[in-house]
Amino acid sequence: MIGVNKVILIGNLGKNPDVVAFQQDRNDENSNVVKKASFPLATTEYRKNKDGERVEQTEWHNVVCWRTLAEIAEKILRKGTQIYVEGKLQTRSWEDRDGNKRYITEVVADNFTVLANKNRSDEQNIHDHDPLSAILNNDTEPIGDLPF
Repeated sequence: MIGVNKVILIGNLGKNPDVVAFQQDRNDENSNVVKKASFPLATTEYRKNKDGERVEQTEWHNVVCWRTLAEIAEKILRKGTQIYVEGKLQTRSWEDRDGNKRYITEVVADNFTVLANKNRSDEQNIHDHDPLSAILNNDTEPIGDLPF
């Protein structure tokens, strides 16, 4: 039987993305650099308790973006931005300085969409429908006709 590892989240960034660049070939100074962006994402749900009062529950998720998606995240994501994220869960482990085994579960993002940015005025959010416009400019080559 085939398994499915799919995560869909809508939430707000807890802080600006942390970006790290890795060289693919450590011996070659001209080798390609691979970027990794990571950030906490808060998702909030509301429910009523037994007394009928509205209770808020917030979960924090560790989100990781790689390569081009990391470069885009670095340029356009900021603390408070509301995004839609699709990805998969991945757990990794390591040993800390004291020799203790540590684990972390992360959402490895396949893609994300900016829904709203709390740091911008509402008027800017209404007129700024395409978050890629923040990184594209007049010097960017047009994509051209798509073959489908």
